[in-house]
Amino acid sequence: QVHLVESGGGLVQAGDSLRLSCAASGRTFSTYYMGWFRQAPGKEREFVASISWTGGSTSYVDSVKGRFTISRDNAKNTMYLQMNSLKPEDTAVYYCAAKTVRIGPESSPRSYGAWGQGTQVTVSS
Repeated sequence: QVHLVESGGGLVQAGDSLRLSCAASGRTFSTYYMGWFRQAPGKEREFVASISWTGGSTSYVDSVKGRFTISRDNAKNTMYLQMNSLKPEDTAVYYCAAKTVRIGPESSPRSYGAWGQGTQVTVSS
């Protein structure tokens, strides 16, 4: 099983940028479809973005399209989420996850069997 650790969260102002990282160890990172999710207080965990094994295919929730970019470096066993033009509504705990259900939808948390501990992103207005 892959072990995931997020980093890069913090407190920023609206319009600022952050880059989250997800470092993987354990089984071969490149064999996993990967995703970013977020969860705000009192809300369900929400899909943010996903990326295919080689990075050739990506997907985003509509609310972050054009502002967030997901990427991965398989040589470094690391996935990234570049977040630009941050808004207060982006405030949440951000989690990276490895997709372990092959035929499951990319946007469903149930398709992911390995999760990091989360990193807090707070955007002030």
